Amino acid sequence: MSKKNIITALDIGTNEIKALSGFLNSEKEKLDFEVIGYAKEKSFGVRNGIIIDATRVTEIIFSLIKKIEEETGKRIESVYANINGSHISCSLSKSLISVSRADRKISEEDVERAIQAAKNFFPSANKEILDIFPKEFIVDGEKGIKEVVGMEGTRLETEVMIIHSFSPHFKILTKTILDSSLQINDLIPSPLASAEAVLTEQEKELGVLVLDIGAGTTGFSVFKEGDLEDIGVFPVGSGHITNDIACCLKIDIDTAEKLKIEFGSCIKEKKNNNKKIKIEGEEPLIFSQKELVDIIEARVSEIFDFVNKELKKNSLEKLPGGVVLTGGGANLKGIKEMAKKQLNLPVRIGMHKNFSSLPDDLSLSVLCGLILLGSELEKNSETPNLFKKIKKLFKVFIP
Repeated sequence: MSKKNIITALDIGTNEIKALSGFLNSEKEKLDFEVIGYAKEKSFGVRNGIIIDATRVTEIIFSLIKKIEEETGKRIESVYANINGSHISCSLSKSLISVSRADRKISEEDVERAIQAAKNFFPSANKEILDIFPKEFIVDGEKGIKEVVGMEGTRLETEVMIIHSFSPHFKILTKTILDSSLQINDLIPSPLASAEAVLTEQEKELGVLVLDIGAGTTGFSVFKEGDLEDIGVFPVGSGHITNDIACCLKIDIDTAEKLKIEFGSCIKEKKNNNKKIKIEGEEPLIFSQKELVDIIEARVSEIFDFVNKELKKNSLEKLPGGVVLTGGGANLKGIKEMAKKQLNLPVRIGMHKNFSSLPDDLSLSVLCGLILLGSELEKNSETPNLFKKIKKLFKVFIP
């Protein structure tokens, strides 16, 4: 990819909307993206990852893109954007076809027919298919096969994971972006983007859970033996912690956010438990450290309870790669220790990789992941590989 192949990503979040333009710097030995433009604005019109005021969001996107165009001197016509919200989910679908060739050798066309059949079997009322991931192929009853082209057989079965969203939310999002004079290269679920930005291939192989704690949502994705096993979004995030602090201490949202950042923690410290904190103002605010920790701990515990239930539901409790926490909410003091205790897994904080020119900022994971996935999709379109090509084959294209 040359310097001319500039990729632009758009992250529409509950708290902020961000845009980033960059290109793959082929002069460096390691994979590294050079950032040429970055802009962000306060988000209005988005609630829990879902657009509720398309006009306001369109205006913000238009403003962000103009800023980057002025900064880079480049015209931006299309973006890779995220799709978020608790309406994002996944389902398994299966299919069975007969191998078409007389010599019984399985062709690319057979594979595509099998995946198309699995897609057609999926009940799509009020759902938009975002992506399809083949999990395994079965040839004449032999399971667990990843690459089948060229093998001999008479029956080809496949099991695929289909990631889908609620159609009305999908359509509002696409219209909002298109109304800002942009084309959409692809819409990528936020949990997939953040996972791409922070995970290693070894973690994906071992088995790992990524938790991206944003302002209005917490996205999760689980990988095992290199494959995606589960994905979804919980409708709770770090912004709910701020709201809880504001309600319990009877203060405004801005003050609550400052308290969360400056004094907030998920863990009680015995020596500071009864320590009083005084915030000066027209009406001085006095509260104990324990009081603040109790408020934060309750909401963070709720997030981890959601995670535990999801893992148990799908028998995914054993993940040697552990948990990777990212997103702005992962900045909370003590959240790593609390996650270890409540999820009973090893935990690390996941910072974006391959962007040496960007500051270390956990809230940039989705944005960086969009750039990485966009680069991979464009590279695969130039030199297609069948298994990777299949994942792109049935994605939703916006005219």
